[in-house]
Amino acid sequence: MPYPYVLLSAAVSLDGFLDDTGPERLLLSGPADFDRVDEVRASVDAILVGAGTIRADNPRLLVNSPERRAARTAAGKPEYPLKVTVSATGDLDPGARFWHTGGEKVVYTTPEGAGRLRASGIADTAAVVPLAGAWDWRTVLEHLHDLRGVRRLMVEGGGTVHTQLLRQGLADELQLALAPLFVGDPDAPRLFGPGPYQAGRLRLVETRPVGDVVLMRYQPTAPGTGTTAVAADHHWLARACALAAQCPPSATAFSVGAIVVAADGTELARGHSREGDDPVVHAEEAALAKIDPADPRLPTATVYSSLEPCTRRASRPRPCAGLILDAGVRRVVTAWREPDTFVAGADGAGALAARGVDVVVLPEHEEQAKAPNRHLPG
Repeated sequence: MPYPYVLLSAAVSLDGFLDDTGPERLLLSGPADFDRVDEVRASVDAILVGAGTIRADNPRLLVNSPERRAARTAAGKPEYPLKVTVSATGDLDPGARFWHTGGEKVVYTTPEGAGRLRASGIADTAAVVPLAGAWDWRTVLEHLHDLRGVRRLMVEGGGTVHTQLLRQGLADELQLALAPLFVGDPDAPRLFGPGPYQAGRLRLVETRPVGDVVLMRYQPTAPGTGTTAVAADHHWLARACALAAQCPPSATAFSVGAIVVAADGTELARGHSREGDDPVVHAEEAALAKIDPADPRLPTATVYSSLEPCTRRASRPRPCAGLILDAGVRRVVTAWREPDTFVAGADGAGALAARGVDVVVLPEHEEQAKAPNRHLPG
Protein backbone atom coordinates (compact mmCIF):
# COMPACT_ATOMS: atom_id res chain seq x y z
CA MET A 1 0.00 0.00 0.00
CA PRO A 2 1.27 3.55 -0.69
CA TYR A 3 2.22 5.80 2.19
CA PRO A 4 2.74 9.55 2.40
CA TYR A 5 6.23 10.99 2.12
CA VAL A 6 7.23 11.09 5.81
CA LEU A 7 9.44 14.00 6.87
CA LEU A 8 10.78 13.96 10.44
CA SER A 9 11.51 17.43 11.83
CA ALA A 10 13.28 18.24 15.09
CA ALA A 11 15.64 20.66 16.80
CA VAL A 12 18.27 19.31 19.18
CA SER A 13 21.13 20.55 21.30
CA LEU A 14 24.73 19.73 20.43
CA ASP A 15 24.55 16.82 22.88
CA GLY A 16 21.36 15.43 21.35
CA PHE A 17 18.59 16.63 23.67
CA LEU A 18 15.14 17.91 22.72
CA ASP A 19 14.61 19.87 25.93
CA ASP A 20 15.91 20.28 29.46
CA THR A 21 14.08 19.32 32.67
CA GLY A 22 13.04 22.85 33.66
CA PRO A 23 9.39 23.94 33.98
CA GLU A 24 9.52 26.00 30.77
CA ARG A 25 10.14 24.61 27.31
CA LEU A 26 13.73 25.09 26.13
CA LEU A 27 13.75 27.08 22.88
CA LEU A 28 16.43 25.51 20.75
CA SER A 29 15.67 27.35 17.50
CA GLY A 30 15.82 31.05 16.74
CA PRO A 31 13.55 33.29 14.64
CA ALA A 32 15.14 32.28 11.32
CA ASP A 33 14.64 28.57 11.98
CA PHE A 34 11.10 29.07 13.24
CA ASP A 35 10.37 30.76 9.92
CA ARG A 36 11.95 27.83 8.05
CA VAL A 37 9.72 25.40 9.96
CA ASP A 38 6.73 27.57 9.10
CA GLU A 39 7.68 27.29 5.43
CA VAL A 40 7.92 23.51 5.67
CA ARG A 41 4.55 23.33 7.43
CA ALA A 42 3.00 25.33 4.61
CA SER A 43 4.33 22.81 2.08
CA VAL A 44 2.82 19.65 3.61
CA ASP A 45 -0.63 18.11 3.73
CA ALA A 46 -0.54 17.12 7.40
CA ILE A 47 1.47 17.60 10.60
CA LEU A 48 1.69 14.80 13.16
CA VAL A 49 2.75 14.79 16.80
CA GLY A 50 2.44 12.15 19.48
CA ALA A 51 0.13 12.44 22.45
CA GLY A 52 3.14 13.04 24.72
CA THR A 53 4.07 16.15 22.77
CA ILE A 54 0.55 17.54 23.17
CA ARG A 55 0.75 16.95 26.92
CA ALA A 56 4.28 18.34 27.34
CA ASP A 57 4.37 21.26 24.89
CA ASN A 58 0.72 22.15 24.21
CA PRO A 59 1.56 23.06 20.58
CA ARG A 60 -0.70 24.85 18.10
CA LEU A 61 1.09 23.58 14.94
CA LEU A 62 -0.03 26.45 12.73
CA VAL A 63 1.22 28.05 9.54
CA ASN A 64 1.86 31.51 10.99
CA SER A 65 2.63 33.43 7.79
CA PRO A 66 -0.52 34.98 6.25
CA GLU A 67 1.21 34.97 2.87
CA ARG A 68 1.89 31.23 3.06
CA ARG A 69 -1.67 30.51 4.15
CA ALA A 70 -2.95 32.60 1.23
CA ALA A 71 -0.71 30.67 -1.15
CA ARG A 72 -2.16 27.40 0.14
CA THR A 73 -5.74 28.52 -0.44
CA ALA A 74 -4.85 29.90 -3.87
CA ALA A 75 -3.53 26.45 -4.74
CA GLY A 76 -6.82 24.87 -3.68
CA LYS A 77 -5.52 23.55 -0.35
CA PRO A 78 -6.95 24.15 3.14
CA GLU A 79 -5.55 27.21 4.88
CA TYR A 80 -3.85 24.97 7.44
CA PRO A 81 -2.50 21.42 7.08
CA LEU A 82 -4.44 18.60 8.72
CA LYS A 83 -3.28 18.09 12.33
CA VAL A 84 -2.79 14.46 13.39
CA THR A 85 -2.05 12.74 16.66
CA VAL A 86 -2.05 9.18 17.98
CA SER A 87 -3.07 8.02 21.43
CA ALA A 88 -3.71 4.45 22.52
CA THR A 89 -5.45 5.57 25.72
CA GLY A 90 -7.30 8.69 24.53
CA ASP A 91 -6.11 10.40 27.71
CA LEU A 92 -5.73 13.93 26.32
CA ASP A 93 -6.68 17.37 27.61
CA PRO A 94 -9.78 18.65 25.77
CA GLY A 95 -8.57 22.20 26.46
CA ALA A 96 -5.23 21.74 24.66
CA ARG A 97 -4.50 24.27 21.92
CA PHE A 98 -4.08 21.44 19.42
CA TRP A 99 -7.88 21.00 19.28
CA HIS A 100 -8.87 24.67 19.16
CA THR A 101 -6.52 26.23 16.60
CA GLY A 102 -5.97 25.72 12.88
CA GLY A 103 -8.10 23.58 10.60
CA GLU A 104 -9.11 19.92 10.66
CA LYS A 105 -7.77 17.44 13.21
CA VAL A 106 -7.72 13.66 13.41
CA VAL A 107 -6.70 11.36 16.24
CA TYR A 108 -5.92 7.67 15.81
CA THR A 109 -6.66 5.54 18.83
CA THR A 110 -7.97 2.20 20.08
CA PRO A 111 -11.67 1.44 20.54
CA GLU A 112 -11.20 2.03 24.27
CA GLY A 113 -9.43 5.33 23.62
CA ALA A 114 -12.21 6.41 21.28
CA GLY A 115 -14.72 6.04 24.11
CA ARG A 116 -12.63 8.28 26.34
CA LEU A 117 -12.23 10.88 23.57
CA ARG A 118 -15.99 10.96 23.03
CA ALA A 119 -16.63 11.29 26.74
CA SER A 120 -14.17 14.20 27.04
CA GLY A 121 -15.70 16.12 24.13
CA ILE A 122 -12.58 15.90 21.96
CA ALA A 123 -14.62 13.98 19.39
CA ASP A 124 -16.62 17.19 18.87
CA THR A 125 -13.51 19.01 17.58
CA ALA A 126 -11.55 16.22 15.91
CA ALA A 127 -12.22 13.15 13.78
CA VAL A 128 -11.63 10.10 15.97
CA VAL A 129 -10.44 6.98 14.13
CA PRO A 130 -10.46 3.81 16.26
CA LEU A 131 -8.18 1.12 14.87
CA ALA A 132 -9.04 -2.28 16.22
CA GLY A 133 -6.59 -5.08 16.76
CA ALA A 134 -2.82 -4.87 16.47
CA TRP A 135 -2.66 -1.55 14.62
CA ASP A 136 0.67 0.07 13.85
CA TRP A 137 2.22 2.99 11.97
CA ARG A 138 1.62 1.38 8.59
CA THR A 139 -2.10 1.31 9.30
CA VAL A 140 -2.05 4.99 10.24
CA LEU A 141 -0.02 5.98 7.18
CA GLU A 142 -2.23 3.96 4.82
CA HIS A 143 -5.34 5.61 6.28
CA LEU A 144 -3.85 9.09 5.93
CA HIS A 145 -2.83 8.42 2.33
CA ASP A 146 -5.95 6.65 1.11
CA LEU A 147 -8.75 8.30 3.08
CA ARG A 148 -7.33 11.71 3.89
CA GLY A 149 -5.35 12.38 0.70
CA VAL A 150 -2.12 13.06 2.59
CA ARG A 151 0.88 12.89 0.27
CA ARG A 152 3.43 14.77 2.43
CA LEU A 153 3.43 14.28 6.19
CA MET A 154 5.56 16.36 8.56
CA VAL A 155 6.26 14.68 11.92
CA GLU A 156 7.24 17.12 14.66
CA GLY A 157 7.68 14.71 17.52
CA GLY A 158 8.23 13.61 20.00
CA GLY A 159 11.22 11.41 20.34
CA THR A 160 9.18 8.23 20.74
CA VAL A 161 7.32 8.81 17.47
CA HIS A 162 10.52 9.69 15.59
CA THR A 163 12.22 6.58 16.97
CA GLN A 164 9.37 4.26 16.01
CA LEU A 165 9.15 5.57 12.44
CA LEU A 166 12.91 5.29 11.93
CA ARG A 167 13.07 1.81 13.43
CA GLN A 168 10.28 0.61 11.15
CA GLY A 169 11.91 2.09 8.04
CA LEU A 170 9.01 4.47 7.39
CA ALA A 171 10.85 7.81 7.35
CA ASP A 172 11.73 9.33 3.97
CA GLU A 173 13.62 12.36 5.28
CA LEU A 174 15.07 13.72 8.51
CA GLN A 175 15.38 17.50 8.96
CA LEU A 176 17.54 18.19 11.99
CA ALA A 177 18.22 21.68 13.34
CA LEU A 178 21.35 21.60 15.50
CA ALA A 179 21.31 24.32 18.17
CA PRO A 180 24.58 25.81 19.53
CA LEU A 181 24.12 24.84 23.17
CA PHE A 182 24.49 21.93 25.56
CA VAL A 183 21.86 20.54 27.91
CA GLY A 184 24.01 18.05 29.81
CA ASP A 185 21.15 16.61 31.89
CA PRO A 186 20.91 12.81 31.63
CA ASP A 187 17.24 12.97 32.64
CA ALA A 188 16.31 15.34 29.80
CA PRO A 189 14.45 13.93 26.77
CA ARG A 190 16.56 12.83 23.82
CA LEU A 191 15.52 12.88 20.20
CA PHE A 192 15.95 9.15 19.61
CA GLY A 193 15.56 6.17 21.90
CA PRO A 194 17.31 2.81 21.71
CA GLY A 195 17.60 1.03 18.33
CA PRO A 196 17.97 -1.05 16.31
CA TYR A 197 17.57 1.52 13.57
CA GLN A 198 17.58 1.29 9.80
CA ALA A 199 20.78 -0.37 8.57
CA GLY A 200 23.52 1.61 6.89
CA ARG A 201 24.36 5.28 6.65
CA LEU A 202 21.90 8.06 5.93
CA ARG A 203 22.52 10.24 2.89
CA LEU A 204 23.28 13.90 3.65
CA VAL A 205 21.33 15.91 1.07
CA GLU A 206 21.71 19.42 2.49
CA THR A 207 23.48 21.36 5.22
CA ARG A 208 23.17 25.11 5.73
CA PRO A 209 23.17 27.71 8.49
CA VAL A 210 19.77 29.10 9.49
CA GLY A 211 20.43 31.94 11.89
CA ASP A 212 22.57 30.47 14.66
CA VAL A 213 21.48 26.86 14.08
CA VAL A 214 22.62 24.44 11.37
CA LEU A 215 20.02 22.59 9.31
CA MET A 216 20.99 19.07 8.25
CA ARG A 217 18.76 17.09 5.90
CA TYR A 218 19.21 13.33 5.58
CA GLN A 219 17.49 10.57 3.63
CA PRO A 220 17.56 6.82 4.40
CA THR A 221 19.30 4.76 1.75
CA ALA A 222 20.20 1.24 2.81
CA PRO A 223 18.27 -1.67 1.30
CA GLY A 224 18.70 -3.61 4.54
CA THR A 225 16.31 -6.42 5.46
CA GLY A 226 12.83 -6.83 6.90
CA THR A 227 10.75 -3.69 7.38
CA THR A 228 13.71 -1.47 6.56
CA ALA A 229 13.99 -3.05 3.13
CA VAL A 230 10.45 -2.07 2.23
CA ALA A 231 11.04 1.64 2.65
CA ALA A 232 14.53 1.60 1.10
CA ASP A 233 13.45 -0.52 -1.86
CA HIS A 234 10.59 1.86 -2.64
CA HIS A 235 12.96 4.83 -2.20
CA TRP A 236 15.52 3.55 -4.71
CA LEU A 237 13.09 2.02 -7.19
CA ALA A 238 11.17 5.30 -7.43
CA ARG A 239 14.43 7.03 -8.31
CA ALA A 240 15.29 4.41 -10.91
CA CYS A 241 11.87 4.94 -12.49
CA ALA A 242 12.48 8.70 -12.48
CA LEU A 243 15.75 8.09 -14.38
CA ALA A 244 13.78 6.42 -17.17
CA ALA A 245 12.20 9.77 -17.96
CA GLN A 246 15.68 11.07 -18.89
CA CYS A 247 16.08 8.59 -21.75
CA PRO A 248 16.15 9.99 -25.30
CA PRO A 249 12.87 8.85 -26.88
CA SER A 250 12.91 5.78 -29.08
CA ALA A 251 10.31 3.96 -31.16
CA THR A 252 12.25 0.71 -31.05
CA ALA A 253 13.40 0.35 -27.44
CA PHE A 254 12.18 0.84 -23.89
CA SER A 255 13.14 3.78 -21.69
CA VAL A 256 14.59 2.31 -18.51
CA GLY A 257 16.45 3.62 -15.46
CA ALA A 258 18.72 1.62 -13.15
CA ILE A 259 20.65 2.28 -9.94
CA VAL A 260 23.15 -0.02 -8.19
CA VAL A 261 23.17 0.35 -4.39
CA ALA A 262 25.60 -1.22 -1.93
CA ALA A 263 24.36 -3.03 1.18
CA ASP A 264 25.26 -0.04 3.38
CA GLY A 265 23.09 2.29 1.27
CA THR A 266 25.88 3.80 -0.81
CA GLU A 267 24.89 4.47 -4.41
CA LEU A 268 27.53 2.80 -6.59
CA ALA A 269 26.28 3.93 -9.99
CA ARG A 270 23.23 4.80 -12.04
CA GLY A 271 22.37 4.70 -15.71
CA HIS A 272 19.55 4.93 -18.20
CA SER A 273 18.79 3.67 -21.69
CA ARG A 274 20.65 5.36 -24.55
CA GLU A 275 22.80 7.28 -22.08
CA GLY A 276 25.57 9.46 -23.46
CA ASP A 277 26.67 8.78 -27.01
CA ASP A 278 25.62 5.12 -27.08
CA PRO A 279 22.21 4.80 -28.83
CA VAL A 280 21.73 1.15 -27.83
CA VAL A 281 23.09 0.95 -24.28
CA HIS A 282 20.66 -0.44 -21.70
CA ALA A 283 20.15 1.06 -18.24
CA GLU A 284 21.65 -1.80 -16.19
CA GLU A 285 24.53 -2.05 -18.66
CA ALA A 286 25.26 1.69 -18.35
CA ALA A 287 25.22 1.56 -14.56
CA LEU A 288 27.35 -1.57 -14.16
CA ALA A 289 29.94 -0.24 -16.64
CA LYS A 290 30.72 2.57 -14.19
CA ILE A 291 31.69 0.17 -11.38
CA ASP A 292 35.03 -1.59 -11.03
CA PRO A 293 34.27 -5.30 -11.61
CA ALA A 294 36.54 -6.07 -8.65
CA ASP A 295 34.54 -3.86 -6.27
CA PRO A 296 33.94 -6.12 -3.23
CA ARG A 297 30.55 -4.49 -2.62
CA LEU A 298 28.98 -5.94 -5.79
CA PRO A 299 28.03 -9.39 -4.41
CA THR A 300 25.89 -7.80 -1.67
CA ALA A 301 24.59 -4.90 -3.79
CA THR A 302 21.09 -4.46 -5.22
CA VAL A 303 20.25 -3.47 -8.78
CA TYR A 304 17.10 -1.32 -8.96
CA SER A 305 15.66 -1.25 -12.48
CA SER A 306 12.38 0.21 -13.69
CA LEU A 307 11.99 -2.72 -16.15
CA GLU A 308 13.05 -6.29 -15.46
CA PRO A 309 16.51 -6.99 -16.94
CA CYS A 310 16.48 -8.35 -20.48
CA THR A 311 17.40 -11.93 -21.36
CA ARG A 312 17.63 -11.45 -25.14
CA ARG A 313 18.74 -8.48 -27.21
CA ALA A 314 19.90 -7.83 -30.78
CA SER A 315 22.16 -4.85 -30.05
CA ARG A 316 24.71 -6.60 -27.78
CA PRO A 317 25.95 -10.16 -27.34
CA ARG A 318 25.27 -10.14 -23.57
CA PRO A 319 21.80 -9.29 -22.16
CA CYS A 320 21.42 -7.33 -18.94
CA ALA A 321 20.47 -10.39 -16.90
CA GLY A 322 23.78 -11.92 -17.94
CA LEU A 323 25.70 -8.76 -17.06
CA ILE A 324 24.16 -8.79 -13.59
CA LEU A 325 25.18 -12.41 -13.11
CA ASP A 326 28.69 -11.64 -14.41
CA ALA A 327 29.00 -8.82 -11.88
CA GLY A 328 28.07 -11.17 -9.04
CA VAL A 329 25.06 -9.15 -7.93
CA ARG A 330 22.59 -11.36 -6.09
CA ARG A 331 19.59 -9.06 -5.66
CA VAL A 332 17.39 -7.20 -8.16
CA VAL A 333 14.34 -5.00 -7.52
CA THR A 334 12.13 -4.05 -10.45
CA ALA A 335 8.79 -2.37 -11.11
CA TRP A 336 7.59 -3.75 -14.42
CA ARG A 337 7.73 -7.17 -16.07
CA GLU A 338 8.84 -6.86 -19.70
CA PRO A 339 5.89 -7.01 -22.13
CA ASP A 340 6.05 -8.76 -25.51
CA THR A 341 6.52 -5.47 -27.38
CA PHE A 342 9.96 -6.36 -28.76
CA VAL A 343 10.74 -9.85 -27.42
CA ALA A 344 8.08 -12.51 -26.97
CA GLY A 345 8.15 -14.49 -23.76
CA ALA A 346 10.81 -12.42 -22.00
CA ASP A 347 11.35 -13.51 -18.41
CA GLY A 348 14.36 -11.75 -16.96
CA ALA A 349 13.10 -12.19 -13.41
CA GLY A 350 12.70 -15.92 -13.92
CA ALA A 351 16.12 -16.30 -15.53
CA LEU A 352 17.81 -14.50 -12.66
CA ALA A 353 15.85 -16.36 -10.00
CA ALA A 354 16.84 -19.65 -11.59
CA ARG A 355 20.48 -18.68 -11.02
CA GLY A 356 19.92 -17.89 -7.35
CA VAL A 357 19.33 -14.14 -7.61
CA ASP A 358 16.73 -12.69 -5.24
CA VAL A 359 14.27 -10.84 -7.51
CA VAL A 360 11.66 -8.49 -6.00
CA VAL A 361 8.87 -6.98 -8.10
CA LEU A 362 7.15 -3.90 -6.68
CA PRO A 363 4.10 -3.31 -8.89
CA GLU A 364 3.23 -0.11 -6.99
CA HIS A 365 5.83 1.60 -9.23
CA GLU A 366 4.69 0.04 -12.50
CA GLU A 367 2.75 3.08 -13.71
CA GLN A 368 5.76 5.34 -13.12
CA ALA A 369 7.96 2.88 -15.04
CA LYS A 370 5.48 2.74 -17.93
CA ALA A 371 5.02 6.53 -18.20
CA PRO A 372 8.02 7.28 -20.51
CA ASN A 373 7.05 4.31 -22.67
CA ARG A 374 3.43 5.26 -23.42
CA HIS A 375 4.25 5.94 -27.06
CA LEU A 376 5.26 2.34 -27.72
CA PRO A 377 2.80 -0.18 -29.15
CA GLY A 378 1.10 -2.67 -26.87
